[in-house]
Amino acid sequence: MRAFDEIFEIAASRKGGAEALNAMLTPPKPAAELAAIPDDRWLATMTRCVFQAGFNWKVVENMWPGFEAAFNGFDIGHCAMLTDEDFERLVSDTRIIRNGAKIRSVQENAVFVQTLAAQAGSAGKAIADWPSTDFIGLLELLKKRGSRLGGTSGQYCLRFIGKDSFILSQSVVARLIAEGVVDRQPTSKKALADVQSAFNVWMQQSGRSLTDISRVLAMSL
Repeated sequence: MRAFDEIFEIAASRKGGAEALNAMLTPPKPAAELAAIPDDRWLATMTRCVFQAGFNWKVVENMWPGFEAAFNGFDIGHCAMLTDEDFERLVSDTRIIRNGAKIRSVQENAVFVQTLAAQAGSAGKAIADWPSTDFIGLLELLKKRGSRLGGTSGQYCLRFIGKDSFILSQSVVARLIAEGVVDRQPTSKKALADVQSAFNVWMQQSGRSLTDISRVLAMSL
């Protein structure tokens, strides 16, 4: 496995130099800023990522005002208490994508956000306090206790909202394979642990965030 500086140099050579590459990197939000994000925005971001999975992202973006209206601004109490009658109405609501399972996930993720808030004071604080050195543990939490937040849906959710994160995109996985960290898309607990270990080494070497490292890996190919 190469040192991070070597991978950075490869990416920089492809992107016009170190200064140009650094300008393309967006740092994650500080923990205090993440913790201050209201619970309804966490549910909104989860919902956006669930509906984007396997679908045209531009369509979801264009319809998003309709989602906000249909789900009452993603008010947690409202969404957690959706009834069967509400679901019948929502699956016919032309303002949103009428996928029954994904609509159901809004209610399930509202309950998940409530649980996080009950444990830590807010969903934002629960996630902000999660250490970057155990990011795969946070992904496992989203997968097991959230709804339809496994795989890259959970990863994109955390990235979009500003949590320090890596995304196991095709380009990132290709670099991980090239570095001998994994030999295919990591899905097993062992493979994900190996990925986390590699990122932890690169964080120690560079002092950079998971987000920066992930983006550099993606741009190195």
